[in-house]
Amino acid sequence: MLSSNNYKWYAVAMLWWIAFFNYADRQSVFSLFPLLSREFHLSDAQLGLLGSSFAAVYGLSAPFVGFVVDRIQRKASILGGLRIWSVICIATAASRSFAQLLFFRAAEGLGETVYFPASMSFIGDYHGRSTRSRAMGTHQTSVYIGTIAGGFFAGLIGQRYGWQSSFVVFGAAGLVLSFILSRLLVEPARGAADSTDTATVIALDTSPRGVSAAKFFRLIYTRPSLALCMGAFMCQNFTTMVLFTWMPTLLYRKFHLSLAMAGLTATIYVQSASMIGSPLGGWLADSLRRRFAGGRMLVQAIAAGLEVPFVAVGALTGSWPLLIVSLSLWGIFKGFYEANIFASAFDVVPPQARGTATGFMNMVGWLAGAGTAPVVVGVLAGHIGLDRSVAATSAAYAAACILMLVASLVFARRDTHAMESALENRRLREPPQIESD
Repeated sequence: MLSSNNYKWYAVAMLWWIAFFNYADRQSVFSLFPLLSREFHLSDAQLGLLGSSFAAVYGLSAPFVGFVVDRIQRKASILGGLRIWSVICIATAASRSFAQLLFFRAAEGLGETVYFPASMSFIGDYHGRSTRSRAMGTHQTSVYIGTIAGGFFAGLIGQRYGWQSSFVVFGAAGLVLSFILSRLLVEPARGAADSTDTATVIALDTSPRGVSAAKFFRLIYTRPSLALCMGAFMCQNFTTMVLFTWMPTLLYRKFHLSLAMAGLTATIYVQSASMIGSPLGGWLADSLRRRFAGGRMLVQAIAAGLEVPFVAVGALTGSWPLLIVSLSLWGIFKGFYEANIFASAFDVVPPQARGTATGFMNMVGWLAGAGTAPVVVGVLAGHIGLDRSVAATSAAYAAACILMLVASLVFARRDTHAMESALENRRLREPPQIESD
């Protein structure tokens, strides 16, 4: 048996690769928009619908998946989801009409929605208060690299071998990974890290204990900071989805780049900078969380506010150097925010409800936020231009900033104390069974 202190980081590393393919698969289609537009004769609104179909199904199914994840082994959920979305990714290459392409994109949203409720709950039970933001921030870097790889290689492969090829390559790689990790991931006990914050342990008791829907809705009602985290995630995801969906096309048109370079430029500066910002944001949030209850939420609030000007400048500028600077600074603060999306929520959510909480956050963030953004910008682009439409979405980041400030400064202390008190009462009644090193 590996030492629990070491294995908790090995677990993050293994999940890192799954998240990499999760995002590479979903990003690949956006770099292929110009090819798909020509082959299927699609308008901007139809292209936007491809992004929205994924986000809508992803968001709609997320809460149901979250309830399931809290009741079954998360390892089975994670690997099963990886296999399902990889098969669907391969099947997308068989599309012969816009309707078929739309169907497969929506189906992939159903497959991928399993991952984050299961993986965030999984990491949350290996990493407690002292390392949770750093662990989730490190895991978040896979999202950035996966997005870059998906955007660049899909454009590169699509230009040389046709748009179908990238779906086959990414899907096949995901299937191979699922079989490699099936023997390496070890399921943690629910609440293990909250029981022993100094050294996370691999527990013998891994039986799921989810909460009912009624109890979860009561949790949202009695913990306002959780509701505010969800609202901020919706706003953040709205503008972030615009980056993934429309920035490659905006750069392709404005700067006359190739498909591969447009896909790479739209992602590499933002996501590379986010790779720096996410671990730093995790470290800062863990440090502030030790000082006061709303520390993680405050980091998110400041980061969201600092994103606002760089979204607008990045969309509107015609200067290449200013574009790169804006995208990079946008990425730094995006990383600070995203390192703490679920870590902040877990400060007020008990372990047995964290899969459900992640699922509901994804529903709000992807259905109401990301699910509407591609179509809204696609429609607006026909009236005010694509660059102004993208710039206007910076207002959503401003809204996220306000929501997280309220959560941090008004409700976090009370809500965190309520969660910790309830957890301690449960621990006294029902101590966890653990295996010593």
